[in-house]
Amino acid sequence: MKTYGYEVVDAIVEHFATQNEKLPVVSGSREEMETLFLEDAPEKASDPQKILKFVLDEVMTKSNIVSHPKSYSFVPGPSNYISAMADSLASGFNIFSGGWAASPAAAEMEIVTMNWLLKMFGFPQKKGGGIFTSGGSMANLTALVTARKVKCGDDFSNAVIYLSDQAHSSNIKAIRVLGFRKEQIRVIPTDSEFKFSLNKLKNAIAKDRLEGLQPFCLIATAGTTNTGTVDPLSDIAKICKKEDIWFHIDGAYGGFAILSENGKQLLKGIEKADSLTVDPHKWFFQPYEIGCLLIKNHKWLKGTFTEKPEYLRDIEGNTSKINFYDHGIELTRRFRALKFYMSVKTFGMGEFRKAITYNVKLAEATESFLRKSSNWEVISPATLAVINFRYNPIGNKLSEKKLDALNQRISQNVVDSKQALLVTTVLNGQVVLRMCLINPRTTLDDVKETITLCESFAEEKVLA
Repeated sequence: MKTYGYEVVDAIVEHFATQNEKLPVVSGSREEMETLFLEDAPEKASDPQKILKFVLDEVMTKSNIVSHPKSYSFVPGPSNYISAMADSLASGFNIFSGGWAASPAAAEMEIVTMNWLLKMFGFPQKKGGGIFTSGGSMANLTALVTARKVKCGDDFSNAVIYLSDQAHSSNIKAIRVLGFRKEQIRVIPTDSEFKFSLNKLKNAIAKDRLEGLQPFCLIATAGTTNTGTVDPLSDIAKICKKEDIWFHIDGAYGGFAILSENGKQLLKGIEKADSLTVDPHKWFFQPYEIGCLLIKNHKWLKGTFTEKPEYLRDIEGNTSKINFYDHGIELTRRFRALKFYMSVKTFGMGEFRKAITYNVKLAEATESFLRKSSNWEVISPATLAVINFRYNPIGNKLSEKKLDALNQRISQNVVDSKQALLVTTVLNGQVVLRMCLINPRTTLDDVKETITLCESFAEEKVLA
């Protein structure tokens, strides 16, 4: 067992030590994958070393390296070694993190780390609460179930929910899972800066009230996936308070920017939310999977999710002993708090602060670099380490349609080269390249090399 374990640790260490030198992008067709892996489940045992070697050679090499310095797309996953080892401990000891009786230490560690987060975001530590989830999707779903229970009780037939056209798709999924009809959802257009349009929001709420409907929940975003934009949180909080609407903030992407001075300014008002989603496996450098929901009053979670089946009767009772299965959807839960705890204790909050501040400044330096070039047009400026731009040289005669095709082709060529992961999004009807720069391993030289690569593909296309 030790020999086998050392081989696994050696492989992980080698990955951390050499990932910067590898290509970040891989590809593989369904046919290629089935040729490698498709077989019936074996009846007989096999040599564990051979299986491990096969997995290291053929499985671990066939996934994009999301922690690579030139992995810019979607939201990268920088991770860290301490947390990876913490996950190994949690899995190795097979800790059940659902209830106090099964693991008081795991429950207490979740309480302690949750209090760190409540304090970080200005939520009340005594009254507030929260829960670690698999990711932002489950955190958003948990928040909306709670909002519906608190605001609507059992009848939500007339309830209406509001979100912007830049809200993350996980919110729409959650709304669908909860059984809301399409006509109960209001997708409010954003303004020219991709922020929630307050006037359109107010108009929608007023109209719904006049029609006898019940506005019950609003989802704002603290760091949209497309542009890193933060909605006007303080203004929205005032509207929600006046209208008695549950205020949920999806800060899965941008929430942890609060640790930087720039982010703290942009995120003013985040403490006014009734519930807040943050994702430690994004901009807090944790390995997948760990999301988090914070809430103003822990009793709201317990009042929404507590069930008392007969088979759990012997472990209910003392209210100081929190059973986290009463605070969310999952009964069986991984010990997610361990990696968060161990990494914060090991590195200290100062290192996380420094890394996040570096990322914010890197995106701003990237914007400055692009603006000095005659080849590039910044479409959405650097905001919380996200920047959107497109190839559009001064003096070019290309139509919008051709510019879209050209930028799409640049992205495709970059990904096909496997030297960087840089894909497109669409803003104001334009195809643009999007960089998400939350990886502390990424340098400005990495960015410049990628821009040069983009330009080489653009010139090939234009000359062709």
